[in-house]
Amino acid sequence: MGLLELFILAVGLSMDAFAVSVCKGLAMRRITFGKTLVVGLWFGGFQALMPAVGYFLGVQFREKITAVDHWIAFILLGLIGANMIKEACSGDCEEENDSLDIRTMFLLAVATSIDALAVGITFAFLNVNLLSAVSFIGATTFILSAIGVRIGNVFGTRYKAKAEFTGGAILILLGLKILLEHLGILAF
Repeated sequence: MGLLELFILAVGLSMDAFAVSVCKGLAMRRITFGKTLVVGLWFGGFQALMPAVGYFLGVQFREKITAVDHWIAFILLGLIGANMIKEACSGDCEEENDSLDIRTMFLLAVATSIDALAVGITFAFLNVNLLSAVSFIGATTFILSAIGVRIGNVFGTRYKAKAEFTGGAILILLGLKILLEHLGILAF
């Protein structure tokens, strides 16, 4: 997986966290650097942790399913992307309070990073430098989550659905690209 593909994947994965960050920003009366940092660290940290966990789970089964790994990546990314698009069309803010307590942030961080766990499983079947990938995904999510808090506070939920829809479409297209490359239909 090249740097451009990794960047596209990181942006796609971070869209759920971005959307929830927008909702957090919307609920906050006053934004501080500390609040922005807390949101970014929770979401970025879990977006980095979950693919690593998924990778180590996937490695356990790699040799048994190498013949169908491209189909697994395609199906997982497709399902994750379709779910993000469905959520974008529902138009709900998952969490409309400004609480940054441990329980609230933990639950939100886990909920927004489940897709990253599934992507981590696909990493076990692809040529991916795990440390670089999880660092890149975590940093991208941190930055976009911090930006999301600010955007939510200034603009409200105007961009939430568009971000989730775009993230879902990116993941579906990335899954399709993996499948087509493996089948020899697409050569990049």
